[in-house]
Amino acid sequence: MRSQEWFGRTGKDGFIYRAWMKNQGFPHHEFEGKPVIGICNTWSELTPCNAHFRELAEAVKRGVWEAGGFPLEFPVMSLGECQIKPTAMLFRNLASMDVEESIRGNSIDGVILLCGCDKTTPSLVMGACSVDIPTMVVSGGPMLAGRFQGRKIGTSDLWRFAEDFKMGRMTQAEFTAAEAAMARSQGHCAVMGTASTMAAMVESLGLALPDNATIPAADSRRKVLAHMTGVRAVELVREGITPSKILTRQAFENAIMVNAALGGSTNFILHLIAIAGRIGVDLSLDDFDALSDKIPLLANLQPSGEHFVEDLFYAGGLPAIIRELLPHLNGNTLTVNGKTLADNCAEAQNYDPAVIASLDKPFKPESGIAVLRGNLCPDGAVLKPSAATPALMQHTGRAVVFENIDDYKARIDDPDLDVDADCVLVLKNVGPRGYPGMPEVGNMTLPAKVLAQGVHDMVRISDGRMSGTGFGTVVLHVSPESAVGGNLAFVQNGDLITLDVPNRSLHLHVSDEELAGRLVHFKPLDLGYDRGYVNLFIRHVTQAHEGVDFDFLKGGSGSVVKRDSH
Repeated sequence: MRSQEWFGRTGKDGFIYRAWMKNQGFPHHEFEGKPVIGICNTWSELTPCNAHFRELAEAVKRGVWEAGGFPLEFPVMSLGECQIKPTAMLFRNLASMDVEESIRGNSIDGVILLCGCDKTTPSLVMGACSVDIPTMVVSGGPMLAGRFQGRKIGTSDLWRFAEDFKMGRMTQAEFTAAEAAMARSQGHCAVMGTASTMAAMVESLGLALPDNATIPAADSRRKVLAHMTGVRAVELVREGITPSKILTRQAFENAIMVNAALGGSTNFILHLIAIAGRIGVDLSLDDFDALSDKIPLLANLQPSGEHFVEDLFYAGGLPAIIRELLPHLNGNTLTVNGKTLADNCAEAQNYDPAVIASLDKPFKPESGIAVLRGNLCPDGAVLKPSAATPALMQHTGRAVVFENIDDYKARIDDPDLDVDADCVLVLKNVGPRGYPGMPEVGNMTLPAKVLAQGVHDMVRISDGRMSGTGFGTVVLHVSPESAVGGNLAFVQNGDLITLDVPNRSLHLHVSDEELAGRLVHFKPLDLGYDRGYVNLFIRHVTQAHEGVDFDFLKGGSGSVVKRDSH
């Protein structure tokens, strides 16, 4: 085992590695050949979704001790979606590097990843994949649905509350009361936002035990799952099962189809492509469209439906969704418990058809991710059909252009803004490089004058992202982004744009000759970052269709242990 490269040595080197560990009260026999299980913890009070992870880690440790392993907990960079500026996505790759080097450089044989908030899951999985030692994931779990003014609420309601507050339909006192009512328990967002999408991703990939995706954080069964993960992690080391044996091309295909059935976040695309790149699986943007196209929406969950992830657990959890999807899935893929994906859902039942629909009678026929192509997005753009307005899926309108997020904030509610409900809102320079980190600003709040008319959706286009809790007819991840000279940079006010989702097209009605003329005047943004991590990010980040990972991190180099010079 890897740990014996540290603890199994004799003489001076063995003395050094064991002696300082013993100051924590570990007896000598713990170092004599037991599998060492690292518990990679993203606990932080600055990451509220993960603030209960100290308690969860203790449950994991109990399982590791029970199975005859030696648990050692270590911290890594934690990314709190609602706190960190300018955007957590800017630091996903940095956190993944922290995880990779923490695993690679320390005396562990296997690792359990504790992750919950949006970027903690992909960053930890990306890092662990790059080392390829036995790995399991324990998600933090969704919070309980909020209760406000006699009804259930969740994060998706934030966007509705924001509109009501903006239009004077909600007082500041009510807004403040809703804050306390929405996040009423530990855990991440209660809807099928990015955090729950990531939890479902790792379960459908086979990296987590069944029900990992949906057990509420406040439910004692979350601790039981953590305990059993600790037990299984020791066995996983003894069996030599690493991520590269689980994360096959077929496993990634399963994750895409399950995400479609759930109506998961568009951020799923960026993270899954990045994970595939780390493990060496060829995955492209077109795979998401092709594999999602045959899968209807089965889960009636916000933001695409009305229920919450807590309700999905009570209805049968992700295993019930997977069992319904088995005719389309690769059921023989290996999972971390040593069973196949099909084995894990063989006994699953659907206890609430109002939450989990069937393939024969789906909740909505449209699901998944629509990948768009056209002169506005040669390398692709994405849209989430299940959260869009059907009447806008084929739409032509004149562009109302905002050059950057500050321009948008300054003018969106200007009474003199030349805009109506048929226009297409275009936001530039919020892509991976243009607003380093690609923030979640793509689902732009509509102009006040349009909201006053009772309109709640318009076609919106940007090279940025959208929160998984968001909704609307929103075109995202336009690639190449405007900051590097993609055609989005050359859209002008009044240009006609046609969105045609059924035909997967996004077209700017400007000739190639005119675009070439506009290119002459293009000047790359001077972002002013000439040092540090952000400078590294700008120089090495890939575009949206490539996963927004660093170009030098694609493909892991395995769990090599190089001898030290003690």
